[in-house]
Amino acid sequence: QVQLVESGGGLAQAGGSLRLSCAASGRTFSRYAVGWFRQAPGKEREFVAAITWYTAYADSVKGRFTISRDTAKNTVYLQMNSLKPEDTAVYYCAARSGSGAVQTSMMEYDNWGQGTQVTVSS
Repeated sequence: QVQLVESGGGLAQAGGSLRLSCAASGRTFSRYAVGWFRQAPGKEREFVAAITWYTAYADSVKGRFTISRDTAKNTVYLQMNSLKPEDTAVYYCAARSGSGAVQTSMMEYDNWGQGTQVTVSS
């Protein structure tokens, strides 16, 4: 098990940028696949991006968001550029052991952070 703590959320204007961080404590984070999910009010939690030995993105964020990993800092980042009001949500990072194929389903992840709020104003 790993403990995950997200940070970096806040308020941004449309077209702006934010960088979210997901810091892990516990076991070697580099051995875990990590995903970012988000949940907007009244909507289901949805996949945003994930990283194993490669990266994958939801179509809605492709070309605007970048997921990356700093193994020395045990941290995964989500760089969000060209933000849109529809990106407003609580963002969660999640981890699962193993470095196989990217998983986009919430059910595949068994470690979750507490979430960080991202609000994009128009």
